[in-house]
Amino acid sequence: MSDLRACLAGAAVHLPERWVTMAEREAQIAAASEDFTPPAGLITQLTGVRGVHLIGDDQQASDLAACAAHKLMAERGIEPADIDLMIFAAASQDMLEPATSHVVAAKLALTCPVFDVKNACNSVLNAMEITQALIASGRYRTVLITCGEAPSVSAQLRVSDASAFARALPAYGFSDAGAALLWTAEDDPRPSAAPGILALPLAADSTAWPSATVLHGGIASLRHRSGPEAAAYFRMDSAQLRESLRALGRTHLHRALAELGLTFDDFSFIGVHQVALADLDELCGPDIGLPHDKLIITLPEHGNVASASLPLQLTRAIETGQAHPGDLIALVGLAAGSSAGLLALRL
Repeated sequence: MSDLRACLAGAAVHLPERWVTMAEREAQIAAASEDFTPPAGLITQLTGVRGVHLIGDDQQASDLAACAAHKLMAERGIEPADIDLMIFAAASQDMLEPATSHVVAAKLALTCPVFDVKNACNSVLNAMEITQALIASGRYRTVLITCGEAPSVSAQLRVSDASAFARALPAYGFSDAGAALLWTAEDDPRPSAAPGILALPLAADSTAWPSATVLHGGIASLRHRSGPEAAAYFRMDSAQLRESLRALGRTHLHRALAELGLTFDDFSFIGVHQVALADLDELCGPDIGLPHDKLIITLPEHGNVASASLPLQLTRAIETGQAHPGDLIALVGLAAGSSAGLLALRL
């Protein structure tokens, strides 16, 4: 069995310049709706989000990914020819065909193989699992994971009444971002102290898939066109999805730690996908027990950036000194569908 590990060689994030407060977002909803005005401050009260980044009208998810990758490549002195494989991992995409990875690769002048990975807000986490497997097999030595998330586009601003507003409310915390992670192959004779991905156990409860959907962009929407707005917006059954993710969190995360012989206290930094502050409070509660002091809370200022959430927190942890070379860190993914995963990584 190969001793090769995928080691993190660099990370970068791109946030769109346009940042709007939730008060501005509420004003947009009121302006787009005929007879409904959102209660002032309710979105922030329920989610903890104070503002979101919004993609430009002339930008795509691929632009966000390319901006982050350009930044990372410049910082690390990486040329396009140095990349063996590029994976675009995101819930967002530019179009049904081709794969968004090709669009990103063209913007980066890459000539290596590329493909997309999509699993809601765990897309980047799944791309890391694939990267580890491909590097361990010896197939590739330098892999670039890019991510471009523009979930704000799926937020429905025009609502008819309070019930419609409640169904659309989770999407008002959606924020846009790009991310890039560079991975290289390392073979260290000291496996216990070697840098790289130690493990990434994942689990799923796929019966919960109807709880969070955007029909537009898939075969289902192409077969059932019923007006320009019918399929384009995010819909969420919050109770169903939260219950599914609670169950996965209670069972899978502790089982994964036990298999690794670790506890949350062994990590210097823990990143966790952030949707609402109340969810973070529950994750830090007795059932799951994430240590709050090991988290970096990005949600209030940057919103829910979908699968760019974990790279954003990881980048902040490195920038602020909460995660140093040699440290053991964890990334906890929770996503619609639903799925959960825990990445153990030594920097």
